[in-house]
Amino acid sequence: MKRLFSKSSKNATSSAKTSAPAELPMAGRTPARPASMTPSLQPNYVVPPVPHPNPHEHIALLASEDGLLMRPHRAGLPYPASYVRISWGKTANIAELPSDGGSPSVDWKESVVIYGIVGLMTLFNASYLLVITSRSDIGQLFDASHLIYGVKSVVSIPLVKNRAKSILSRMASRNTSVNRPSLLVSSVDDLQFLDEGTSGGPQVKFADEEEVKILTPRDQVKFPINSADRPASPVSSGASTPASDVSMTHSPVSTIANRMSFWSRLSKRASSVSEGADVEESLLDERELFDSIIHDAEGVPDKVISSIIAATAPPPESSEERNSELEQRILRRCLREFTKGDMYFALHFDITRSLQHKHEQFTKLHAQNKLLSELDALPKRTTVNPLDDKVDALFEPSVMLPLWRRVDRHFWWNEWLSKPFMDAGLHSYVTPIMQGYIQISSFDLPKDTSAMQDDSAGPVDYIVISRRSRDRAGLRYQRRGVDDEAHVANFVETEVIMRVQRNGISNIFSYVQIRGSIPLFWTQSGYSMKPPPVLAPERTPAQNLDAIKRHFRRAVPVYGPHTIVNLAEQHGKEGMITNAYREYATKLDAKDVRYCEFDFHRETKGMKYENISKLITQLERVFESQGFFWVSNNMLLSKQKGVFRVNCIDCLDRTNVVQSAFARHVMNMQLEAVGLLSPPQSGKSGVEVIFNDVWANNGDAISRAYAGTSALKGDFTRTGKRDLGGMLNDGVNSLARMYSATFSDWFCQAVIDFMLGYRTLSVFEEFLIKLQSTDPRELIRLSKIRAEAIATSVARVLSEGETLISGWTIFSPEQLNVKFDDRFEEKVLLLSARALYIVSYDYSLEKAKMYICIPLGAIARLEKGAYIISPLEEASRDPVQNAGFSVYWHSSDKISMRMTSYSIRNCPGDAPTRSPPAVSASSSSQFKPMLPRREPMKTANLSGIMSKVSENAAGATNFCFAAFKALPVDPARVRSGSSIGYAEPADDLAGATTCKQVVDMMVDGIKRACEDAGNSPVVTDRDVVSLTEAQKMTSIYAKMEYGVKRLIWLGGLV
Repeated sequence: MKRLFSKSSKNATSSAKTSAPAELPMAGRTPARPASMTPSLQPNYVVPPVPHPNPHEHIALLASEDGLLMRPHRAGLPYPASYVRISWGKTANIAELPSDGGSPSVDWKESVVIYGIVGLMTLFNASYLLVITSRSDIGQLFDASHLIYGVKSVVSIPLVKNRAKSILSRMASRNTSVNRPSLLVSSVDDLQFLDEGTSGGPQVKFADEEEVKILTPRDQVKFPINSADRPASPVSSGASTPASDVSMTHSPVSTIANRMSFWSRLSKRASSVSEGADVEESLLDERELFDSIIHDAEGVPDKVISSIIAATAPPPESSEERNSELEQRILRRCLREFTKGDMYFALHFDITRSLQHKHEQFTKLHAQNKLLSELDALPKRTTVNPLDDKVDALFEPSVMLPLWRRVDRHFWWNEWLSKPFMDAGLHSYVTPIMQGYIQISSFDLPKDTSAMQDDSAGPVDYIVISRRSRDRAGLRYQRRGVDDEAHVANFVETEVIMRVQRNGISNIFSYVQIRGSIPLFWTQSGYSMKPPPVLAPERTPAQNLDAIKRHFRRAVPVYGPHTIVNLAEQHGKEGMITNAYREYATKLDAKDVRYCEFDFHRETKGMKYENISKLITQLERVFESQGFFWVSNNMLLSKQKGVFRVNCIDCLDRTNVVQSAFARHVMNMQLEAVGLLSPPQSGKSGVEVIFNDVWANNGDAISRAYAGTSALKGDFTRTGKRDLGGMLNDGVNSLARMYSATFSDWFCQAVIDFMLGYRTLSVFEEFLIKLQSTDPRELIRLSKIRAEAIATSVARVLSEGETLISGWTIFSPEQLNVKFDDRFEEKVLLLSARALYIVSYDYSLEKAKMYICIPLGAIARLEKGAYIISPLEEASRDPVQNAGFSVYWHSSDKISMRMTSYSIRNCPGDAPTRSPPAVSASSSSQFKPMLPRREPMKTANLSGIMSKVSENAAGATNFCFAAFKALPVDPARVRSGSSIGYAEPADDLAGATTCKQVVDMMVDGIKRACEDAGNSPVVTDRDVVSLTEAQKMTSIYAKMEYGVKRLIWLGGLV
């Protein structure tokens, strides 16, 4: 634990700061001792016993032979005491080295200056340093020592010497041309892949890709998804080539190829067009190619599409090439997330906490210090000054700590990327970045004719700071409701700070509201304009009640008593969720949580948005009891004692309108508190213009981050009235949101999960196979469910005293004696000292449906190898990550089978049996996976079920077998301090990184158990289902379905 002592600061500006507690160095550590010489502490815990320096405002970068060098760059410090070296290579080693004192071994004159570091990202082939090359000045929080910046441009520098030198050279040239001390780059795409032009081979120029990948003609409207705030490049890239011009002519071949192929390469034929080739002639050639393809394919759609993709946009020829192209796409999306205009940072103070939160932190630290002093637990010569009545509203607690140790981690978006620098103890190279919105404005109040002549009031500073949580972060239809850690989607804390100066007295106000998704387990599909939200069917009422309890148990201590304002419809499509929210809020029975409903659409029907005043009148007593944080002339007059938690379905449009109305009402209360008249809410006064503009911009920023477009109903927020033009604009935005959800959100969600540290690179393999990604919290939940399934199966299946060796969950055809089926299920495989149990488990009912017991002595052989189910994507064709095994056993009376039948009879042997399709020993080696003939659907009865099971497994001759496919090895990253993590249920599989390794461990475990039982089964390496067999058994309809999915999902990513 850090200890605190009081230390006067030379730069102190108020008496309040002299009484502030400051952090003590850790016990047992000499303050002057360098961090690198401290053997007992990790570097990220080592700080000097003085106020820690802020993150560097400018950093110089230099590519050397040994690695990428960095050092602070500021006037008056030509030779810093040390510099940082990041070694070349995918596994980047970061070390702080003593400065050379200006020796010519390192020529810093060739360095490039940047504004800060986003972090380090490791991908398939290389690691990349993400740096801030351009920033926007948002403004200052009352004084020049509290400057706030917005991230404007980010460049990725590969940790490969030649590529890094190429990037830095281009950055240096741009820096010199604009004659600025730091690089000013407005176009991210212009620099992030500069090394492509120097590699020597034909490469795609990604700067032109936005023009290549469009379906509609160029003169039609194109939705600007996630690009509204991105500044345009002032300098033309000049990267146009004849190949790109041909692509932009939108020939049928190029259009279909570009939309249906994830890979952004142009065909070799297109790239070989000469410099002087005529565009019209090339277009004619494309059309002729298209006609020939249709003729050769005989007009069959599947063959036409496959031929076009193969001819003009073939997939990568190797996994290395595929990873390289996917790597570029991940980088582009990641950089786009940081440069959309909603990322902010400050160098000298914490922007992730509200003013009241900081004050409460300071009070808490002082109370802890006082208690330690009374217990004589502080070092000698350490005194704790008593608190006086003076309060500095902008005071920063714990200034001894680095800035990254002071911020609220819930709002710190680049923590995972910054982790290598934190672990190395390079505190001043860590710049915490927050997503949200910040606007600093001011307005003049109208003159009060009844006021005294000597009464003066200066301009009012009005500041809105919205902080968007990284917990359950993501996009609209991918992240809804609550997760198993009780975090909700789209949680945003919005603080309004206002400074009113009157008669020489400064009054600083702060008021906080929050928004967040309804804290229940629910989902909503994004395939239509207004999809209905539904409760997650796999969740029980007890789980929903527990989630909402834990959510408010965490939130109430932070924000005080909650008043829930639910704006969702009480009837219609949203009625189910609203009714469930009301029901669970009532069952919550918490004195600090009050539930209130306001059907926004019904109450404001006919564009009557003025009816929101009814809600304010209804909650008037709540406004009075909550109050607001108020510091007047360095005296604390009041604190906020509660918070409004406003939500609709999206927590975007309706929520922003109501929160702006609440903020306006509180602003009037604050002005009245200092004796000023509330400005009128009609007309075009300066107050109205500034207030509406700030809140409309705030709603747009949050909407772009969550839904991809500006907020609906923004016309009311900006002007105070609703009109037909605003409704038409809302229709366009609704279409754009559906487009974003349908075309690009899945890949974007995968990138967000990866850059936040929730998923590994395997999330992109999953995306290529499924064309969507799994919520990392869902992976964690599934790991718990699988562990419970194993435990339940053990309790239900194993005999008393029977020793369990291992238990696994594994993918398998629903029926036995088949390897390729149209119906697979996740089964439980139990290995005991006596037998191998194959358990069919019902995860919804949490019970074992049926099991077959195979004595270890009956197992004849084990076959392991590739298990390819789908040959459509390379990731699903990889034998290392698609592996399985088959278990063959002798058919005999020793094979027992039981099933849950809800009656006294549960043995399939009691049912009428027919000749089983056993596999003969002579033909087993020539066995081909078979797709069972599908019979007409009819109501199944117990005898039919038992007969089917008996028919497939109770053979009297030769062998029976079962095929198993290992589940994907996809661990989700877990942050330090997290209460849960993802791990394989079986400890004996720990350390496996591929499905092939998992299969090897399972087969080896079964073999050893058989040997201990006196049996020696044969283990052979043979594919369960090879790629060739999978291709033969994949129907043309499956290929067509997948092709359409690629057209829809992947076409919008380019």
